[in-house]
Amino acid sequence: MEYTISTLVENHPGVLARLAQLFSGRGFNITSLTVAETDDPTMSRMTIVVDGDEKVMEQVKKQLNKSIDVIKVYDLTKKEPIERELLIIKVKAPSVKRSQIIEIVDIFRANIVDVSHEDITIEATGDTKKISALVKMLKPYGIKEIARTGKVAMARSL
Repeated sequence: MEYTISTLVENHPGVLARLAQLFSGRGFNITSLTVAETDDPTMSRMTIVVDGDEKVMEQVKKQLNKSIDVIKVYDLTKKEPIERELLIIKVKAPSVKRSQIIEIVDIFRANIVDVSHEDITIEATGDTKKISALVKMLKPYGIKEIARTGKVAMARSL
């Protein structure tokens, strides 16, 4: 099962490495990891997406809570969090195919951020399914380069 964990951590060097080691030491593959400073410069928010079973994930959450670098751990897995990804993708765009690509970009409410004679660079945000669907639609045109952030997540307000 895929788990989404959001943690508030101390914002100083080495925290990311220590917490990533905690997951890998238990045999988890981190499928997505995003980290950024919060509105408080002394804290960062880490969104970690991993595959694993419930029993081992409970142990990982306990270990995270024991870490001196961790301020708070939120398991967002079953809480329908607000989740988004950012995608920047460069696609081959010869003039005869360009209008088709632009139509796909419009359907997905994405943005064209750069154009050349040979390609188009597109920016999109959305949930994982939307981003994956856009990549799938653009693949037949020829993807030249892709950068994808992975999930950023936050609990919904009550």
